[in-house]
Amino acid sequence: MVVAAPPIAPMNAHEALVLLLQISLLLSLAVVLGQLARRLGMPAVVGELSAGVLLGPSLLAHVAPGLSGWLFPSTPGQMHLLDAVGYFGVLLLVGVTGMSIDTKLLRRRSLAVAQVSAGGLLVPLALGVAVGFMLPASLIAEGADRAVFAWFIGVAMCVSAIPVIAKTLLDMRLLHRNVGQLIISAAAVDDVAGWLLMSMVSAMATTGIRGREATVAVGCLAGVLLFAWLIGRPVVGMMLRLPSRSADPGVVVAVAVLIVMLSAAGTQALGMEGVLGAFFAGILIGSSRWVDRERLAPLRTFVLSVLAPLFFATAGLRMDLTALGDPVVLGAASLMLVVAVAGKLAGGYVGARAGRLGHWDALALGAGLNARGVIQMIIAMVGLRLGVLTMEMYTIIVLVAVGTSLMAPPMLRYAVRRGETLSPEETEREKALDIGPAPDQPVGRWRHETSSPHAAPP
Repeated sequence: MVVAAPPIAPMNAHEALVLLLQISLLLSLAVVLGQLARRLGMPAVVGELSAGVLLGPSLLAHVAPGLSGWLFPSTPGQMHLLDAVGYFGVLLLVGVTGMSIDTKLLRRRSLAVAQVSAGGLLVPLALGVAVGFMLPASLIAEGADRAVFAWFIGVAMCVSAIPVIAKTLLDMRLLHRNVGQLIISAAAVDDVAGWLLMSMVSAMATTGIRGREATVAVGCLAGVLLFAWLIGRPVVGMMLRLPSRSADPGVVVAVAVLIVMLSAAGTQALGMEGVLGAFFAGILIGSSRWVDRERLAPLRTFVLSVLAPLFFATAGLRMDLTALGDPVVLGAASLMLVVAVAGKLAGGYVGARAGRLGHWDALALGAGLNARGVIQMIIAMVGLRLGVLTMEMYTIIVLVAVGTSLMAPPMLRYAVRRGETLSPEETEREKALDIGPAPDQPVGRWRHETSSPHAAPP
């Protein structure tokens, strides 16, 4: 005799009230501070992240502990509700980022992109792993392996943030030039490699460092790539073909979200991170000939205006800046920031010089790749969830992500200003195309190409 299981009790009224207030407060403060950051010439992510910092243990928990304990209780169930909303948002954010990558550009300039991305990936990766072995044991989560921790730091150091970089290039009117194309393409390659490395490190964290598990992890990654190339592309095309003929643009948006979620579920089922599947899904959607980017505009707007700020604010909730009062944590944060900046600058510079680019051109590429932004924040969140990073180390990595994102625009602007000016013919061509430099923005000797990458989300 089979006895039917009792129905699961729904979320109670108090949990629903707290969740709604959490979302409302985090979103409203994130939007306000994000706009304020833009007005001050900083990436919006800085203000959005600050919303969580102000409402988290860094400030509100000290100023009004009673209110903080009621609004953001430490009970796992309540926090998991908010985490679920943020996780849904970050999957769509990574998917939208993947949709902005121009695969034709990657193929056309494969050699130059490979040289720059290799330098921008390997140098900071090696420096990050070395720093991971040097950091004090107090920054490693209890039970975590030192080697896994070190590799996690290395992966966090080697990535770049396509959304932040693209917004910077758009603001400086460099995205349509060779410098912008090389930066955004190299950042895309570095991010793909970073997601692959993160999946391997995540497998190491969950199954241990054993030869068989590592081989299986590499095999799964290779299988995912082959599946995406051989099967994923035609399947995504078929899924988008019929909705593209519908008069309702919402159908295309719904199918795009479905593809991202299914891909994320697939990589998650294989023991890898869901963000990797979401990123690949975005690339497949963006490269499909059945996609009308205007129809996907509502999805991009909702993700960037609502879900992304909410995710950043949620990530800020876990930052405890009071930890910087500890000399050990402050010293580790300073070391990480110096190594992060030096690694990307040196790696991008060496790779560009290997491609026979000039001194200031190479420096501009290194400066552009320096922004980590959202990608490094996601990696920090994964490390915290897997029990590899402590709260102090999580705070340090997020601070490095914010700091490098703030440094990228002025460093890139300085390098470009010191470069050679455009020839009169090139200047006239840009005037005709109406994409010339900003009034106070001299530009380097990068020749414009009519084929340009799709504008990535800010």
